[in-house]
Amino acid sequence: MSTAAASPLLSTRAKVGLSLGALGVVFGDIGTSPLYTMRECLHHLQNVQMDRTEGVIGILSLMFWAVIFSVNFKYIAFVTKADNRGEGGIFALLALSSAHHNPDAEVKPVANKRRGVGFATILVLFGAALLYGDGVITPAISVLSAAEGLKDISPMFAKYVVPIAVTILAALFYIQKHGTRAMGRIFGPVMLVWFVVLGLLGLLHIGDAPEVFRALNPLHGIKLLLNHPGHAAAVLGSVVLTITGAEALYADMGHFGRSAIVRAWHLIVCPGLMLNYFGQGAYAINHPESANNIFFALAPDGPLRLGLVVLSILAAIIASQALITGTFSLTRQAIQLGYFPRLKILHTNADQEGQIYLPLINFLLAAGAIAVVIQFGSSTALAAAYGIAVTGTMAVTSFALFHVMRSRWNWKWWHAGALCSVFMVFDLVFFGANLHKFADGGWFPIVVALALVAIMHAWKSGRNEIQEKVYGAAIAELELSHIAKSKNIVRVPGSAVFMVATPKGTPLALLHHLKANKCLQKTTVLLTILTDEVPSVLEEDRMTLENMGEGVWRAVGRYGYMESPDVARLLERIRCQGVPLNLASTTFYFNREMIITGGSARMFEWQKKLYAFLSRNASPVKDYYQIMPTQIIEIGLPVQL
Repeated sequence: MSTAAASPLLSTRAKVGLSLGALGVVFGDIGTSPLYTMRECLHHLQNVQMDRTEGVIGILSLMFWAVIFSVNFKYIAFVTKADNRGEGGIFALLALSSAHHNPDAEVKPVANKRRGVGFATILVLFGAALLYGDGVITPAISVLSAAEGLKDISPMFAKYVVPIAVTILAALFYIQKHGTRAMGRIFGPVMLVWFVVLGLLGLLHIGDAPEVFRALNPLHGIKLLLNHPGHAAAVLGSVVLTITGAEALYADMGHFGRSAIVRAWHLIVCPGLMLNYFGQGAYAINHPESANNIFFALAPDGPLRLGLVVLSILAAIIASQALITGTFSLTRQAIQLGYFPRLKILHTNADQEGQIYLPLINFLLAAGAIAVVIQFGSSTALAAAYGIAVTGTMAVTSFALFHVMRSRWNWKWWHAGALCSVFMVFDLVFFGANLHKFADGGWFPIVVALALVAIMHAWKSGRNEIQEKVYGAAIAELELSHIAKSKNIVRVPGSAVFMVATPKGTPLALLHHLKANKCLQKTTVLLTILTDEVPSVLEEDRMTLENMGEGVWRAVGRYGYMESPDVARLLERIRCQGVPLNLASTTFYFNREMIITGGSARMFEWQKKLYAFLSRNASPVKDYYQIMPTQIIEIGLPVQL
């Protein structure tokens, strides 16, 4: 659990610091929505035969109440309370809905039990996979919308918008390998300035058409939809852009704590957003002939508008950065929970565990974001693809929240069902309203999500089958202490660590080693790495050590799904507990599974082939466990699925 979440008594300065940090990480996505949301809503309003003032007020009403219901009611009042020891996110919901009822009890590690991949799990994985599509589209539409502000400075910039957006994105993804520690310090202050400017720009124009406050009555939004049912889906498909980024309130909760996020939302973010939207609405009523982006039109022409463009580009970069780092974190969680093959993970800040860099994921996000900018060419065209991933993830969150309410909060099924049904209806209405975007680019996040779900399902199923076939009860019956006493085994000087999949029995790598070499090092450690269904494991619970006799020890290292295993540190702890390990000369033995298809595994043939491909291309253990390659011996293990 994060420090923020774990410390109920914080100084005022610490609370302000956490809230300021939340502005730079949590609210980047939803904070840049004013760049394009009102413009898209008014675009569809042009096709509705009604008084413009009434139409704008109806749009504002829908936007206002969408934010109030989705963010204030659903996420802040309920979803953010479903934390897994202070951490949030879609995998936190997955772990909570499948873990023990008692939140204070020890959670069983993933590796200790065979877990099926049922419908509920697949649905949650689909929600997680949709976030990858969001991680591609959000940087693209945010940066592109901000760059388009240059056209309001001078039409000559129109042909340079796409190249500028591509250049910004390329630079943003390039610097990921260097870490964002220095840049991260300015995220919060810049976003604070951004939200203050949003509010001030709105205040400057609300007085021009004070009737916009009629939008506080939800009946105006309902009236707009009922009187024009043929345009309702298109209107709602644009209104949903108002709440894109709401999921980040929950996903990033562990970094700052729920209270800091709630304070930042109520005191800074929500007022800034609402004032700006209402200011844009007042401008639209007062300037019905305006064809430019209303957001940039709020600032006076000249240096102030140029300054707003520069500030919006900075805000878009920060919003994109938050999505990128969030995707890195999401991928590591999937790897740790056994739903994704090993990938190379680099730590960019030795002082903070959470600052990581995944080269492959960064490349794929960069390629995807740049490709969609070039393909769509404008934020208006890209908005047509935006919304499906967001609303789909929100619907999955409502589904998973129901299971948490039942299994963790002890709610009666009709209480949980009634509330989550309201959430689900809201989410599905917006999801359905976005389906018309499918042919216009909405297929992209869906295809990405389906591909990732196929990978995660195949990997998890394959690991389950191998766990059952290879590391089953037959191996567990063998006692290594008896083998070590055998006169046929020569004990040689040195130390060896055998990586074991389960915390009992004798590893196959060791049996193959004994069969081939007829010897065993005098100091032998069987090391198992387990992932618990909690974000992080307390240091005092990190490792257990058991002396099995005859110079053989069994060690179990435990990590949370938001942590990366560090075998070197574990071995140092083992050595400090009296095990005569020479860390520099220790040899590590691993099984190298060689997958053969055509067996009796309960998987489709395409899944077996996919798993075999993923297994061959997974990151080497030396990278994932941070072990020197010169200390590793891999023993081939053919497995037929």
